[in-house]
Amino acid sequence: MTPLPSTAHAAEPLPLIRYFDNTAVSDDALPDAADFDGSGASVSAQDLTAAGWTRGRALTVQGARLTWPCREPGRPDNVRAAGQDVRVHGEGDALAFLVAGTGGADVSGAGTVAYTDGTRSSYRLTAPDWRAGPLGAKAVALPHVNTPTGQLAEKARLYVVTVPIARGHQVDFVQLPYAADLHVFALSVRPDTAGWTGSWAAPTSTYATVGPWTDRTLRLVVHTSAGGPRVRVRFDNTFASAPVRIGGATVAVQAAGATASGTPVPLTFQGARGAELPAGAQAFSDPLDFAVPADANLLVSFHLPGTVTAAPLHRLAQQRSYVSEPGDHTADGSPAPYTSTLTTWPLLTGVDVGDGPGSVVVLGDSITDGERSTQDANRRWPDVLADRLLAQSAVPRYGVLNQGISANRVLTDRYPGDGVSTDSGGVSALHRVDRDVLAQTSARTAIVFQGVNDLRTGASAADVIAGLEELAERVRARGMRVLVATIGPCAGEARCTSVVDGQRVAVNTWIREEAVSDGGFEGAVDFDAVLRDPAQPTRLRPAYDSGDHLHPGDAGLAALAGAVQLGALVP
Repeated sequence: MTPLPSTAHAAEPLPLIRYFDNTAVSDDALPDAADFDGSGASVSAQDLTAAGWTRGRALTVQGARLTWPCREPGRPDNVRAAGQDVRVHGEGDALAFLVAGTGGADVSGAGTVAYTDGTRSSYRLTAPDWRAGPLGAKAVALPHVNTPTGQLAEKARLYVVTVPIARGHQVDFVQLPYAADLHVFALSVRPDTAGWTGSWAAPTSTYATVGPWTDRTLRLVVHTSAGGPRVRVRFDNTFASAPVRIGGATVAVQAAGATASGTPVPLTFQGARGAELPAGAQAFSDPLDFAVPADANLLVSFHLPGTVTAAPLHRLAQQRSYVSEPGDHTADGSPAPYTSTLTTWPLLTGVDVGDGPGSVVVLGDSITDGERSTQDANRRWPDVLADRLLAQSAVPRYGVLNQGISANRVLTDRYPGDGVSTDSGGVSALHRVDRDVLAQTSARTAIVFQGVNDLRTGASAADVIAGLEELAERVRARGMRVLVATIGPCAGEARCTSVVDGQRVAVNTWIREEAVSDGGFEGAVDFDAVLRDPAQPTRLRPAYDSGDHLHPGDAGLAALAGAVQLGALVP
């Protein structure tokens, strides 16, 4: 982003709280003490407390630290955007706004960021509506809307929206847009992640029934890409309606199964042994001096002291992890307490290592997620790509972050974005790109490999192309390089009809001929050419077919990784 020349502003910028002119939150017993949207409706203070969004609480969402207003119900707690100059300091990669729109539709406006060196940059902020906006993109959804005539069983949504800023420039203040129905509760500069490289990640694909787990320790097995001398882990309470408590956590290198190589090392959270994650929020552990080997399995163990009946999770781990008998067994290197297994990754969403060159993020569906690859063998194609990077020295040895979700689509949500569900297909790529790509640690380049599930469920080639173009625009706006992959053949699978194949060919033709020149992408990878049977181009090569005619097996996944030109990953 290129800073703009400075222009004068009318008055000294003030903290956001000094501009609060609207009241969104009411006590359930006094609903007419607030009027968020001009019609007398408001957010329930009791619902906020139940979600862990208590007054004055700092929340981390998408890597940004935001503070919920420290205001009693019935007192002004947000500002209607009207060009106010808000004092905000910091240096990073984005501004984060805690916002909601009113008026029944998304509301958008342009603002500017002023830097201490006298330059400025522009941004556009869009706030989804607090009662009608997409649940898949929200930070938190609350179960009620208060009105003067009674409480409605209707979801109230709050959103965290990030916008790019000029890297390497210290923010002095932010001018809000002119958009009366755009309400701002908090904003901050999201710090960049210099000094860290993302080594492993898994996106939240659903919020599902688990256990129930009471006083249990989960020992999750994850596979690193990059290594480094320090480590931190990330837990996310995505899509949740209530807080969850992490009582304690450790990290260790895996010896075998649930057995640690050496004594597991304790992690801390802002100096404390554990952390509480409010609904929709996340927690990073403190930096820990711990030598993380590249291309190795780690054991991340964490104790759940309370009762957990539902949790955010990544369903298709293709990796066995472990659950203990009752008790805090995080420090136990023995497998003895871990008497049951699970094949999902609950709550844990990232492992970062110190130093390193940054990360490549792969946004994909089941083929990227490793569907039908060998369990416990780490043969997903992003794993093989990471191995290729480690085995060479011509380009940086990036970490590779697998953000594939089985059954995921570009355009529409499978998981509805809120509530307990048996559908684990995730929210759409358009709804999760901010969280699963732009907020990932030290992300340098993104590879987008999606679209077949949209086509198999009735979307047109034009629809998918439009979605891919939007993804490219949003990723490039953050200064990241973005590549796109052609869609592989799937004839023989029930939903891959000849009509679907025609639409697939149309998308691939656009990727080969226009995606780089006119579609916003900076490179293309021809996975279709790698996977298709030369004798029957609508089908997978027999040697690559896992047996369902849609998903490549281990050999096909290795071929995908081999088709990526490593030089194309360098920004």
